[in-house]
Amino acid sequence: MSYTAPLKDLLFNIEHLARIEEIAKLPGFEEAGLDTAQAVLEECAKFTQDVVAPLNVEGDRHPSSFKAGVVTTTPGFKEAFSQYASGGWQGLQHPTDFGGQGLPKTIGAACVEMLNSANLSFALCPLLTDGAIEALLTAGSDALKATYLEKLVSGEWTGTMNLTEPQAGSDLALVRSRAEPQPDGSYKVFGTKIFITYGEHDMADNIVHLVLARVAGAPEGVKGISLFVVPKFLVNADGSLGARNDVHCVSIEHKMGIKASPTAVLQYGDHGGAVGYLVGEENRGLEYMFIMMNAARYAVGVQGIAVAERAYQQAVAYARERVQSRPVDGSVAGSAPIIHHPDVRRMLMTMRAYTEGCRAMAAVAAAAYDAAHHHPDAGARQQNQAFYEFLVPLVKGYSTEMSLEVTSLGVQVHGGMGFIEETGAAQHYRDAKILTIYEGTTAIQANDLVGRKTARDGGQTAKAIAAQVEKTEAELRADGSADAKAVAERLRAAREAFLDVVNFMVGQSRAAPNAVYAGSVPYLMLAGNLVAGWQLARSLLVAQQLASAGQDQAFMQAKIATARFYADHILSKAPGARDAIVEGAGSVTALPLDAF
Repeated sequence: MSYTAPLKDLLFNIEHLARIEEIAKLPGFEEAGLDTAQAVLEECAKFTQDVVAPLNVEGDRHPSSFKAGVVTTTPGFKEAFSQYASGGWQGLQHPTDFGGQGLPKTIGAACVEMLNSANLSFALCPLLTDGAIEALLTAGSDALKATYLEKLVSGEWTGTMNLTEPQAGSDLALVRSRAEPQPDGSYKVFGTKIFITYGEHDMADNIVHLVLARVAGAPEGVKGISLFVVPKFLVNADGSLGARNDVHCVSIEHKMGIKASPTAVLQYGDHGGAVGYLVGEENRGLEYMFIMMNAARYAVGVQGIAVAERAYQQAVAYARERVQSRPVDGSVAGSAPIIHHPDVRRMLMTMRAYTEGCRAMAAVAAAAYDAAHHHPDAGARQQNQAFYEFLVPLVKGYSTEMSLEVTSLGVQVHGGMGFIEETGAAQHYRDAKILTIYEGTTAIQANDLVGRKTARDGGQTAKAIAAQVEKTEAELRADGSADAKAVAERLRAAREAFLDVVNFMVGQSRAAPNAVYAGSVPYLMLAGNLVAGWQLARSLLVAQQLASAGQDQAFMQAKIATARFYADHILSKAPGARDAIVEGAGSVTALPLDAF
């Protein structure tokens, strides 16, 4: 099944929701207006459609393989990655000081979506490298930056995150890997790390591992974790590659999905100790790793949007060609393509609305990130940072959970053929499942949303977002069209439900923590639903104006119809979620543990 990049929708969001021309007024982004965005996205679309997308099915059928410590990626991956690197795609969002293009996240995120739609497994390698670059930019010494950043930004080398150990999954307080200081300022690193995405592969000359470990005498728990750069090959003073470091892949996992992405078990220090270099200060490793994790969490949310788009495209193509049964309204005399059937159209509209809503939410989050890092006014930076940080768990949690529903619907549209691997519909469903788990499960995103993003500031950021939503409601009512009025009413009900839950979370987080955290994931889903619905409501207003001006009528009418569907069928779930969270907390923990 081929992939066609949704350029019109991506550019609509960039222009009208993220407001790229405003971003182009920020220092450092003067050349990054709409024309630049369009040119970059069009080139990215060609590359992802023509080079990367054809490898998606191949990667599922012929995954990465492991033999005698060597990982060989799917045929074609190495060559495609070489093109990716030489095309400058790895450095798109990274600083020009290290050979990047310095473009806004608003543009980069759209390219990330296309790459992941084309091939989720392939895209994981640059995703992890982006995280490593962010961590080194923020906390790395000048020496580390000089040694590693240019090669990472160019894609000549790739990066990894090494958090998880057999006994330490989400609970990083249990990390046991250790680091021993050496007289020359380096460290020897020992330990086992699991679930390391692209921890070993054949697509780059070197792999730069960022590893969490404890230095002897460090405090217990997460306060005693440090972060180290541990390269696969040591780097000589002149920048050339030296000896092989004492880090080795001992196996790769056999997985339900993303099969082409090698998930490695890495062993550090079996032959005297792996040479590592401290990032920043000792015992601040988790703080630095969160920089990588936040970058990766946003990117994983975009992965959810990406795989949902791919599943939607495939389902639409199948529904247009699969002939079954006469339409219930008699519009076709005999059997017709299943896209004529109302329930199939309901499924396709659900897939489309979820995908477009989450894409719009991600675009607005990216714009906030750009303003948070480049706006000349400190107050504006702070405001945008708070907004972006609130949205990260929504982009990650809501977009990935919705991708499960969308890819499942994709299988359903195919009927029995969806259960047959030959069609490819099942691959999207299998690939999507990991997105709700890695880089912090949906529950961990929800814990973050409740604790750090809602309770900590007394709900101020959440209420500020609700106030912006209320302004959009007023604009919808002023518009006066039937669609705008209907969306305004759904948005109002969802906003009021959201505010009730925010007040519940803030008011009960200390007094009744079990009640609050019993509703944490439903709260995340309600918040994501509201923000995605809000962005589609904004889209509707823009589309109404542009349609009235005679611009691309078909696209604008489709945008209006999708926003109305989202409001009627998805946003309308918000009041019920409010009831479950605020009034149903007790029944979550009512059953005694020994009764399960």
